[in-house]
Order: sequence, then C-alpha cells, then structure tokens
Amino acid sequence: MNKRTEILETAATLINGDRERDYGTPAENFGRIAAGWSVILDQDVSAEQVALCMAWLKIARLVNGPHLDSYVDAAAYMALAGELSEC
Repeated sequence: MNKRTEILETAATLINGDRERDYGTPAENFGRIAAGWSVILDQDVSAEQVALCMAWLKIARLVNGPHLDSYVDAAAYMALAGELSEC
C-alpha cells in the first residue's frame, strides 16, 4: 500500500468509527463547536468552517516537520468539511 492510500484509509477509519460514537455526528459535534466559536468571535461560524479551521491547524503544524498523524487528521477534517458543505 502506498503512503497516500494509508493516510486516506486511516482517516476514513477514524471518522467512520469510534469518533462518531464518542463525539456524535460531525454535524452535531462541529455544530456545538461552531456555536461556541460564534460567541467567542462575535460572528456566525458554521460547522463546515470548524472543519476547515481544524484542517488548517493540522496543516500549520506540519510547517515544523512531517507528522503522519497531522496528515491523517487534516485529510479527515477535509473529508468532513466536504460532507458538511453545501456542495
């Protein structure tokens, strides 16, 4: 298996497994986060924007060097952002 497949399959396993059971659906979990961030930032934040910001956090961490878990998490957050988007 090549590295890209490993990253994507690991991300898929994470977001389709225990995480949803532990934290709720992406819409529920990121909706709760969005509600809190909306208060803190004093502007509306969507669940999709939460996923995008979390992906950006993982990407920003990669500036300090490669970490497989950050690649996996960024891929997972982008997949969730796509699910939560209006497209």
